[in-house]
Amino acid sequence: MRPGRRSLVSALTFGVLVAAVPAGRAADETVVRVGIVLPFAGDELATTGPMRDGALLALVGAAIPGVRIEPVVLDHAVNGVHDPAKAAEDLRALVADPTVIAVIGPYNSSVGQAIIPIATDAGLLTCSPGATNPGLTAGADGAALRATHPDRIAFIRTLATDDQKAPATASYARRTLGLERIAIVDDGQVYGIGIADQLAAAWTADGGVVTGRGSVPAGSGAAGAVVAALADGAPDALYFGGIPGTGAAAVREAMVDAGLGAIPYIVSEGANDGPADRPGTFLAALGDRAGDVWTVDGAPHDFPGRDAFAAAFRAAYGFDPTPYAATAYVCGEVIAAALRAAGDPSDREAIRAIATDPGSTVDTAFGPVSFDAKGDIRQRWVALYRTDPTIDADPATPGAGDWIFVDQVATGDAG
Repeated sequence: MRPGRRSLVSALTFGVLVAAVPAGRAADETVVRVGIVLPFAGDELATTGPMRDGALLALVGAAIPGVRIEPVVLDHAVNGVHDPAKAAEDLRALVADPTVIAVIGPYNSSVGQAIIPIATDAGLLTCSPGATNPGLTAGADGAALRATHPDRIAFIRTLATDDQKAPATASYARRTLGLERIAIVDDGQVYGIGIADQLAAAWTADGGVVTGRGSVPAGSGAAGAVVAALADGAPDALYFGGIPGTGAAAVREAMVDAGLGAIPYIVSEGANDGPADRPGTFLAALGDRAGDVWTVDGAPHDFPGRDAFAAAFRAAYGFDPTPYAATAYVCGEVIAAALRAAGDPSDREAIRAIATDPGSTVDTAFGPVSFDAKGDIRQRWVALYRTDPTIDADPATPGAGDWIFVDQVATGDAG
């Protein structure tokens, strides 16, 4: 257990994590529960663990007179990877508990597709700190997920979507890094295919050339053959549509084997999950293949409450927060604000309506935030990071490497 963790968590039983009740609270307080629905296994844990921790920090620290929040953490990883069917089962269990007034999650867009219809039917507020596919909220795809209640928004998210991330990535890579030719690989999943499509469109619209496209489903063992074929197109860089948990390290290894180890490798999201000397991180998996690797997050690096949030997070857990720990923390702040405003803390519908009201604004660590009529946060940022293998993140492992913040772009009403 990390330093300070016991102050937030009291039990881990049957996959359910329940936050401890802070000392001094009255026994007659109204108890409400907030689900935290994420996968906690394999390569995803380095991202989802801090995401969970950020959510817990916000919920357990919320001061609401007469109310006690009990977070309930459910793990929908099956055989080491996120499983939409298990996530749907978990959400149905939360819906069936009348004390559950909101949910934080999911991380993966494929899981979003599975749980949004359930949350919408139940009117259960669901705030995602990580799912970025635009079709979860927008257009015909978003409407289909809300088909039974087309005018009810139950799903919101606290980060930029792929249609904002991809153009920002292409623009920076083309104009600042001077890249022209790019090969694109996706992980065969909803998020990975979607962001790869978005990147390809943005790249060509910006005058660049896509030299080839391939797909490497996680666990398929196809990375070597796919990347070797893409090497024939002589790309200036390779882009991976996916996350560390869906094969990003295997693609990088295949790049080295195919003679592409010296060109930039851009991971679409989530690779900035900590330094190389922390077990389980993406950089730990890359080892000596970590040079000139980039990642792009739909969460801000610089925001008004960053210093206070980071200090509180370090005090609780003993390490620095990751970008998506902050988006989860803001989800917790939004839920707590709606709970305060609802009057009746058990009124699930009032809490949903307050949080999703396009006319309301909530003060958060990110500053004042609000959500549009689809449930997407209006204040959106894209942050770019690159690796520096020479950083001594820990003197005991000199030169292990870490991530360096490079730039941040406001893509919504943030700037």
